[in-house]
This record gives sequence, structure tokens and C-alpha cells, in this order.
Amino acid sequence: MHIEANKKVVKKSDKEVFDFLIDVKNFKVLMPENIDKFEILDENTFKFALSGMPEIVLRLKEQYSNKKVVLGAASDKLPFTLTADIKSLEENESEVSLSFEGEFNAMMAMMIKSPITKFMETLSGNMDKI
Repeated sequence: MHIEANKKVVKKSDKEVFDFLIDVKNFKVLMPENIDKFEILDENTFKFALSGMPEIVLRLKEQYSNKKVVLGAASDKLPFTLTADIKSLEENESEVSLSFEGEFNAMMAMMIKSPITKFMETLSGNMDKI
């Protein structure tokens, strides 16, 4: 299953956006208002839960300086990645594209597509808070 959020233009340099996203504690700022839990597990891992959803543990998996940040599920039960592609537009302006990639059976995909899409759009919308 592949989901892309709308691209977001941020009034920060690609380096500032990248530095913000590789520090996992900063994801609390991007989370939706209906967050029930947010906990830092280590310097590369955090756990969060949204109202009515199970806890999700995300780990920083890959980083490409000022270009891309990839977070992935810490568990192999539901393998997925959340990728932020960062493109410099001007000295103090960047475009951030968020995408979700996961391998789920048809029933699971049907159940989670809408909440994941909404979650991705919220993360993208909150990029202004960087």
C-alpha cells in the first residue's frame, strides 16, 4: 500500500528541515491533536498512539543529508516506512513530500487506509511548525 500526502512548502532551508526530522523527539510537534501518547524510547525511536488506534513504534532507519529521512516500524509484524523527501527551493524554503509504504493484506489495508491517509495529511500540514 502506497500513500502520499500533499507536498508542503516550508519556510526553512533543506538543512533545517532535515535536522528537525532526524531528531525523533520533534515528531511530537507534528502529531495530530488527538494523540493519546508520545514517548521517546531512545535517540532513534519513539512510540505514539492516536485515539482509538494501537500504539505504533517508529525508528529512524535511513537518512540522506538534507534530502531524505526514512522512519520505519520497529516491529516486523506490520512492516511499513514513512519517508520525508526534502527538496530545496530557495535558501530559506523547502518542499517536503511525505509518503507511506506498507505491506498489508487486503482486509488490513482497507481498514487502515483512511486513518493513515488522514494521519499523513496532518503531519504534512503541521510542517509549518518546524
